[in-house]
Amino acid sequence: MFISSQHKINIPIRKILVIQLGDIGDVVWAIPAYWALKAAFPQAGLSVLVRNHHGDFLLDDSHIDKIFTVSTESVWSGIQLLRDLRREKFDLVFDLRADDRGAFISFFSGAKLRAAQYYSGLFWRNRAFTHLVDPPSSGERILGAAEQSLKIIRGFGIKETTSTPQIFVSETLRDKISQVLTGEKVETKNGWVSINPFSRWAYKEWDIDKWRQLAFFIWQTYKMPVIITGSAAERDRADALAAQHNSPIHNLAGKTTLREMAALLQMSRLHVGVDSAAPHIAAAVGTPTITIYGPSDWRDWAPTGDKNLAVLPDMDCVPCRKKGCEGKGRSICLDNLPVAKVQDAVETMLRNSRSGKI
Repeated sequence: MFISSQHKINIPIRKILVIQLGDIGDVVWAIPAYWALKAAFPQAGLSVLVRNHHGDFLLDDSHIDKIFTVSTESVWSGIQLLRDLRREKFDLVFDLRADDRGAFISFFSGAKLRAAQYYSGLFWRNRAFTHLVDPPSSGERILGAAEQSLKIIRGFGIKETTSTPQIFVSETLRDKISQVLTGEKVETKNGWVSINPFSRWAYKEWDIDKWRQLAFFIWQTYKMPVIITGSAAERDRADALAAQHNSPIHNLAGKTTLREMAALLQMSRLHVGVDSAAPHIAAAVGTPTITIYGPSDWRDWAPTGDKNLAVLPDMDCVPCRKKGCEGKGRSICLDNLPVAKVQDAVETMLRNSRSGKI
């Protein structure tokens, strides 16, 4: 095990595996790292390992040759995955997370060079790798989600070609979404605004009635309907949001695959959401985004660039990085965030879009 801020790769590289077992947003923000590795080793086959099919939107990315998925369905599926990975005979493996599962898979992949970041106190996890990159120095803050992966690969002399994720969407998927919208009787003449009101964590969410007010404002001002995106698990809550409304709100939560959702987001005029996966995907397909942040730190995760805007509550405690106030699973800062502030952001983004500023 070698620990250094700068390593050299001195073996032939024919096959590379990148392990990213985080959430969907983590997989999105690692795209610049995938591309950097492909640029550094253009003749090598590049594979990505994700969990729960979180990387399906990468299937149209020509930089990536294969996508493997970690399944928790049975012990046998885990054994089969390890067999499949060993058959690939990877020369180089990068694990971009600090979890034990990624380290275990890295070790049993049989790769000659296994790389990750060093984490103090994780002795057995660190021992799974042949080369470890020094962690950030004390007090150093890494801003930007892409940096967390890029810093690791830079430790091997690999430079990024971009720090902005990009997701490719095929015409076939766009055609499929057009058919879905027709079936749902969505009025698309003036375009539409997609929203994701829900998160896996309630403390990141905004009040449902405020989403209804925002949807009414968008319809009244721009004659654009609102489309709810999300998972099948969020469908009932999305139905409740759409049930009491005085403007067109269409619920597509759970009605699209992850790849299809990327196409839906790309075809949207604007995406507005809370801190969850959808804004990251929307930004990566080129759609202007507005993301509502409360306790979580926008400097770590918010999409960058003029086409993306973070809306924050006007409270000194933001961001506190806590999982809600007083252990109640809700965030007062978000409960107090007025609809008018988000409406102003919508007006700004649509005005800039129409004028060609973004």
